[in-house]
Amino acid sequence: MKRFLITMSVAIFSFCSGISCTNFLVGKKASADGSVFITYSADSYGMSGFLAHFPAARHPQGAMRDVYDWDTGVLLGQIPEAPVTYNVVGNINEHQVAIAETTFGGRPELVDTTGIIDYGSLMYIALQRSRTAREAIDVMTSLVQEYGYYSSGESFSIADPDEVWVLEMISKGPHEKGAVWVAVRIPDDCISAHANQARIRKFDMKDKENVLYSKDVIKFARKMGYYNGSDADFDFAAAYCPADFGGLRYCDARVWSFFNMFADADMSRYVAWASGDATAEPMPLYFKPKAPLSLQDVQNGMRDHYEGTPFDITGDLGAGPYKMPYRVSPLSCEVDGKEYFNERPISTFQTAFTFVAQLRSSLPDAVGGVMWFGTDDANMVVYTPVYCCATAVPDCYAAEYADPVEFSWKSSFWVFNWVSNMIYPKYSMVIDDMRAVQCRLEKSFYEQSKRVEREAAEAYGASPKHAVRMLTDFTCESAEHALAEWRKFGEKVIVKYNDFVVKEEADGKLQRSSTGLAGKIVRPGYPADFWRKIAEETGDRYLVPSAK
Repeated sequence: MKRFLITMSVAIFSFCSGISCTNFLVGKKASADGSVFITYSADSYGMSGFLAHFPAARHPQGAMRDVYDWDTGVLLGQIPEAPVTYNVVGNINEHQVAIAETTFGGRPELVDTTGIIDYGSLMYIALQRSRTAREAIDVMTSLVQEYGYYSSGESFSIADPDEVWVLEMISKGPHEKGAVWVAVRIPDDCISAHANQARIRKFDMKDKENVLYSKDVIKFARKMGYYNGSDADFDFAAAYCPADFGGLRYCDARVWSFFNMFADADMSRYVAWASGDATAEPMPLYFKPKAPLSLQDVQNGMRDHYEGTPFDITGDLGAGPYKMPYRVSPLSCEVDGKEYFNERPISTFQTAFTFVAQLRSSLPDAVGGVMWFGTDDANMVVYTPVYCCATAVPDCYAAEYADPVEFSWKSSFWVFNWVSNMIYPKYSMVIDDMRAVQCRLEKSFYEQSKRVEREAAEAYGASPKHAVRMLTDFTCESAEHALAEWRKFGEKVIVKYNDFVVKEEADGKLQRSSTGLAGKIVRPGYPADFWRKIAEETGDRYLVPSAK
């Protein structure tokens, strides 16, 4: 989990590192309504998440900006501030530019601890200074060239209402300032993904419109002994982040699962690669979808646990009696001198926040850019709309209540985590109840958003400020309503499923007996398949004597 200091509020914010985050990318012709989508699961380990906000500003000549390392909060240095910076809320700005990331690490000798710009700061500085995705790429690559790149290898998703790009970057090490990088535009009719493993392999150096790269990306690889072939055969990922078992099974398997859900391709062809075989055929960077993806498709994709695939984890002993689709960290363990591992699906409980950014060229920027946002595990959040023009952050998403070691009923992160942690050990018992409330709320927010957006778009021409105020209010009201509803749901869960029994419910209400006590109590016990596992594990220990 990475942390950084937000210079506006000097607050610690949760971020991710290692084998943590997941991004999906959807071109505007690959979506059902012409939206560009990028997603983010900012997966953490024991840290909290909230919604950052950088208001638009003008800065005097000579103003400087402090840059803090997201890992430690240590001040790395200063850079000149831009004369004008744009409104940024979360990972989207007022011009519908959105940026997300996953860390692939790559060759450790290329980390440059003398650099000033780390990858977290890079995203937020670019969002504050860019009106398009291409402009963001130029800002990011220019900054690291001038000030040095502090972080390890990184994959960025960078999008606007018309284009979506993958930018992969790695430092040149402590003896040479800057970074080597490649950026590839995902075709409008395609989908892509990355999840902590470098994904750009061969790229068309002649396609100046859709492929950008540092001038020394191949030359530097040769210099370092990473590559000695022809320019045409150069493979960025192979040179700077050679595949190994962990990078494939823990990371690219998540990409495989996204493609398996939505790509118009036979993904069995790439099972060996996703299983961890670095000699197998790698997956392409992008595919065409088998059908256009809706917002709900993308949100549900973020909730995936490999169900129904060769990597499904819901049926073995690790799932427990109630088929929990999660595995605790760390991902590997040594038993009797042999190393074993757990699967690492897309949705994981170590999540600070998650979002689906929706970018639409058919609407004014203030209306068209919305980040569907939630704190905690994507599987158990309610995605609420956060508009790119918002000038305030909902209280429940505010940093002051998201303390990593102090619970707060005002914090969306803590309330959603409270509910999730009640569900995990009783997963199959409770998940349908959770899904019903989640679906009801998300459907309501989606339907309300259509009405609010129509009204805001109509108002925008005459009074942009009024439209921004409407969308800011809707952003805050939606998040606070989700928090209140989730707390009520949590209170119901602890009563209905107290002590692993189930109280009778009708029409959404828990029932009472004629004397005022609890109604019918069901003791579901362990499922039959789990009893069988107990019998196999313990033999006759729990066998009733008369049955012997």
